[in-house]
Amino acid sequence: MQGLELAKRYYEEVGRPMLEREFPELLPRLAAGLVGEGSECLGFDDAISQDHDFGAGFDLWLSAEDYNQYGKALQDAYDRLPGEFAGIPARLTSARGGGRVGVFEIEAFYSRFIGMEQPPRSLMRWLHLPEDKLAAVTGGAVFEDGLGEFSAVREELRKYYPEDVRIKKIAARAAKMAQSGQYNYGRCMRRGDTVAAMLALDEFVRQAISMVYLLNRTYMPYYKWMFRGMENFQILPEVAEKIRELSVMGDTSEMWKPPFPPGWNPYVNQLDPRVGRIEEICQAVVGELRKQGLTDSRDAFLEAHTWEIMKRIQDPELKKCHVMEG
Repeated sequence: MQGLELAKRYYEEVGRPMLEREFPELLPRLAAGLVGEGSECLGFDDAISQDHDFGAGFDLWLSAEDYNQYGKALQDAYDRLPGEFAGIPARLTSARGGGRVGVFEIEAFYSRFIGMEQPPRSLMRWLHLPEDKLAAVTGGAVFEDGLGEFSAVREELRKYYPEDVRIKKIAARAAKMAQSGQYNYGRCMRRGDTVAAMLALDEFVRQAISMVYLLNRTYMPYYKWMFRGMENFQILPEVAEKIRELSVMGDTSEMWKPPFPPGWNPYVNQLDPRVGRIEEICQAVVGELRKQGLTDSRDAFLEAHTWEIMKRIQDPELKKCHVMEG
């Protein structure tokens, strides 16, 4: 049984009956579910996930007024619930995994992820929010929400970035993909600095994955699940396979040593299969940028598209940002 299903069953069969018995007056005003960090909130948990921060548990969210009145008593009642459920042992919590389930005040819960502006009021605030936190707070599930206060914030966040913010981030990803993959990877390999080249490749992969999320209008989760989260994308699904191929290629240092064949291009060294995959990924991205009306250029170098993308931003403050900001 996956964690989200376990949480829902535990709430419906154990948690809600406790609330009906002990807090009937509060039940119509609280929200219940499982939202936040953890693979189970993304639906990615498996047998390996069960070695830590796994087990029966759920979240209860209260307004500030109700939390002040009921918070401690409700948490005490929650702590008395049986740990083992449906044959699954009590929740095993790691040193850093505490505080993921239990009783929370709504505003305090969201502030852990996105700060005190809920949802953010300015485009600059949106620009600099950690994307994995947005993925966390919009994932999981809400089982019920009597007042709708918790869900109101969550639904605003689930509408995704304001369009100008999305475009600004896309410009930054294009610039960084060009810098790390199309430019610095090859320069590092020409110097024989394979460690720097691998760091450049790592940066390219991260930026490329982020670009695909932005083009799919989906928040990108914590790094461990970035690639897994691409598996059901409708836009650029082929990029995931090219990234996987990059991850399993062996040492390509010999492709950067003389003698070189006639017409060898040190800047786009197609003898190195990694260069070929990098260029294929960038070309796929250029095609989608054109489809979404974010560039008119056909240039193979993503850097050339950044200025085209920046022109699409309407907000004056975002327009003035450095191309790599965000």
